[in-house]
Amino acid sequence: MPTAPVSGVPTIALNNGVEIPQLGFGVYQVPPEDTADVVSQAFEVGYRHIDTAEMYRNEKGVGEAIARSGIDRGEIFVTSKLNNGFHRRDDALRAFDRTLADLGTDYLDLFLVHWPLPGIDVDYVETWKAMEEIYASGRSKAVGVSNFNAHHLRRLFAETEVRPAVNQIEVHPYLAQDELRAFDAEHEIVTEAWSPIAQGRVLGDAAITAIAERIGRTPAQVVLRWHVQRGDVVFPKSSSRERMQENFALFDFELSTSDMAALTGLDRGERTGPDPDTFNYVP
Repeated sequence: MPTAPVSGVPTIALNNGVEIPQLGFGVYQVPPEDTADVVSQAFEVGYRHIDTAEMYRNEKGVGEAIARSGIDRGEIFVTSKLNNGFHRRDDALRAFDRTLADLGTDYLDLFLVHWPLPGIDVDYVETWKAMEEIYASGRSKAVGVSNFNAHHLRRLFAETEVRPAVNQIEVHPYLAQDELRAFDAEHEIVTEAWSPIAQGRVLGDAAITAIAERIGRTPAQVVLRWHVQRGDVVFPKSSSRERMQENFALFDFELSTSDMAALTGLDRGERTGPDPDTFNYVP
């Protein structure tokens, strides 16, 4: 059950007891040269959870924003992800060191395997064992995966020791992912939703706009609130301060049971990103 800290953003306990803010700020596609300023604005709005990745090439900007924020590092939850090109054990360990250096911190709150990459010449089980080493070192408070399906996770359960704390997957009303979310929950893995508004595709949906008009909220707020009430962690991205503030204002209203069902009923299995079972891109 989420608990609400002073900031007003609920936190969820991961399977090792670490508390993760349910709302964060994502920096996917934020240009590296803009990242420090954009994240600084997010901090000013009130965000204390930042989601980045090595492949985004903007970890240094996130680190700069943290350094100049004046906010105690312990109050900021920082997630990053392993680059697809570094899945071998030694490469993964070195990549993690670079992430810490670029972020200017001596630990992460959460480190994820970005993709399972089932078709490359490195088994993701080997990669996960490197993540276990990172976790055992204490330099990441939690480790998890991104874009893993249930069969990927079952292999980790069978062949490794540490259960992922998080599975970050594409989720939005057009891709509700109820089966995978239920699998995660059954195995005490928190689901994080990326592409939470389907890159804007869902915002003009008649069912969503009707709810938004009736309750006096924006379509984006309605969709993000749907995520929150389903119990997922969400981290919308925007370079607009006004939109950052809009996305942050999710905790002073609730959707009704019928409104929640209406959004879930929009599911059509439609992805905005790659299928994890076939995606094997290595930069």
